[in-house]
This record gives sequence, C-alpha cells and structure tokens, in this order.
Amino acid sequence: MVTSTTKLLLTDMVLGVDHVPSNYVRPPSERPNFKDVQASDVSIPLIDLQDLQGPGRPDVVKQIGQACQHDGFFQIKNHGVSETMISNMLRLARDFFQLPESERLKNYSDNPSKTTRLSTSFNVKTEKVANWRDFLRLHCYPLEDYVHEWPSNPPTFREDVAEYCTSTRELVLRLLEAISESLGLEKNYVKGVLSKQGQHMAMNYYPPCPQPELTYGLPGHTDPNLITVLLQDDVPGLQVLRNEKWVAVNPIPNTFIINIGDQMQVISNDRYKSVLHRAVVNCNKDRISIPTFYCPSPDAVIGPAPELVKDDRPAVYKNFTYGDYYTQFWNRGLATECCLDTFKISPT
Repeated sequence: MVTSTTKLLLTDMVLGVDHVPSNYVRPPSERPNFKDVQASDVSIPLIDLQDLQGPGRPDVVKQIGQACQHDGFFQIKNHGVSETMISNMLRLARDFFQLPESERLKNYSDNPSKTTRLSTSFNVKTEKVANWRDFLRLHCYPLEDYVHEWPSNPPTFREDVAEYCTSTRELVLRLLEAISESLGLEKNYVKGVLSKQGQHMAMNYYPPCPQPELTYGLPGHTDPNLITVLLQDDVPGLQVLRNEKWVAVNPIPNTFIINIGDQMQVISNDRYKSVLHRAVVNCNKDRISIPTFYCPSPDAVIGPAPELVKDDRPAVYKNFTYGDYYTQFWNRGLATECCLDTFKISPT
C-alpha cells in the first residue's frame, strides 16, 4: 500500500490543471508537430483473417508477409476474439482507472521487474522527461503463475482478463505460424525459438491533456518483444513512421493492430521491420489502449534464422538472450534510435 501527499499517478495529479507541468514538456525539436502528421488515408494494411485456416490461406499468408516487410504494422479483422470480449476489456480498463485513488494505488510500484504493477509514464526512476500516461502492466503467461497477483477490483477483472489473454495467445500463435510460413520457414519455427514463451499486457490510460502539442503519451519507439497485438478504444492516438513521415492510424471498431517487434526483425534477418511508433494525446478525451506483448522467455537465444542467412545476405545480428536485450531496452528508456543497433554484427 502506498500513501503519499505527492500524487503518484498522472490521473490524480492533472485534475483541474490548465497547463502541462514542466517535467512533461518536451524540448521544441522533440515535440509531436501535428501539422506534419499525415492523415490515415495512407494508413496501414487491413487483413481479413477469415480464410487463414481455409483454402485462401496462401493468399492471407502472402498479405501478412508483405505487411511485415513493407509496413511493420497491419490491422486484422475476423480474428476470432469476440466483440463481447473486446468491449468487456475496454470497459474493465476504464472502470479500473476510475476507481478511487486509494484503491488503484494498492497495485502501484516503480520497480520495472515486478510482474504486476500500476505505474506512470515509462520508467520513473531513469527518465528525464515524463510521458502523459498511467498504465497497469500484467504478466499473463502461464496464467496460473500470475493471475493471483492481478487486481481483484473491478470484481470480474481476473476472470475477464484471463479469458482475453487466452484468446489473444491463441490468435498470436496462429499469426506466428503464418509469419513463419511467409518467411519460407517451417510453420512452428518462430514459436520454437521462444523457449517457454512469455506474454504480458498493459492497460494504458491517457488522460485529456491541456497542451497536447508539448508532450507525448509515449514518444517514438520500437517494441522490444516479438509481436504486439493492440486493442484500442475509438479515440485516435497511435502514429506510425512511414517513409520518414508520421501517419495517424485511426481506430476501426473490433479490429486489432499488429506490429512486428525487434525480436522478429532479428529472426527474419532484417526482412521484416520493427517500426517506430508513438502515442499522442489530445485535450478533449481520455484514451484507452491495451497492447498484448508476446515475447521469448528471458533465457531464449535469439538470432537470425539459419535458413535466412545466405552468402549474399549474411547475418545482420549476433545471437543474444532475450533477457539481456530486455534489460538493456528498459534501462536506456524510450530513445528514438532502436535498441537493435547495439546487437548488430559490425561489418568487417
């Protein structure tokens, strides 16, 4: 239990404020610059998974491969997660962040190694500028190892979130088979390099911001994990870097946004791209986003798939454990350059 006269969470601190506190203000060169953001008529591909298990599988696999190669991001529909489950998750997240401060703070920790924790910004111990976000982070695979740590308020939280985590894991495993096939690998290749596998999720809450042009929900970053499945409400906020321009990705109800993480870029030997993306905020509406991160186990050794290393395409990365990678990612904070660069093989 945490008690303090200083507000620990952004949600409680910003009630009634009409300006962004100085520790959230980005230097002018690092601000969102909204006028340069492209509208989403040039947005990311939308792929229908209806036929992934049917006769149209080769075509869907090809679409997924092209999206991984050219965009690093794609949206999916007919993904097998029910609309009821999706609306339940968004409602639960909102209900959690609307609980009284004392109730929410039962879950608070500033220790990034805790497997269930409520916190704010990104890494409050190391960052110099704060981000306009509170988040609840949950480890969720294997479920039985973690579900007892999760909040028990709202009352259906553990039951509903566990059901959602199981459904998203099944979805991820189907996607990993398709991605393996699209690379010309055996369909269980990617799953096979993950060791025992890991899965965690965040419920992100972005309160309305009086001066959204000065700060970020999250600044530009790539995801350190293997693949991310993003559920979001109907408030825009996600932006993706394409051709050196930020592109707004407007939400489509009951779809997920999938993005390739750093580990998939390594396994594919740079064929598939882990792309910079960011979350911006607005002054009118709060926003909920719920990313599920699928990861290797800390002991898993990650490197380019041997079948994708050729004389004319040598290995771009050295082998490393995911635990080493994740520690480095977390400690250095969200920098614009990708953490992957430090694991590249130096040209001889």
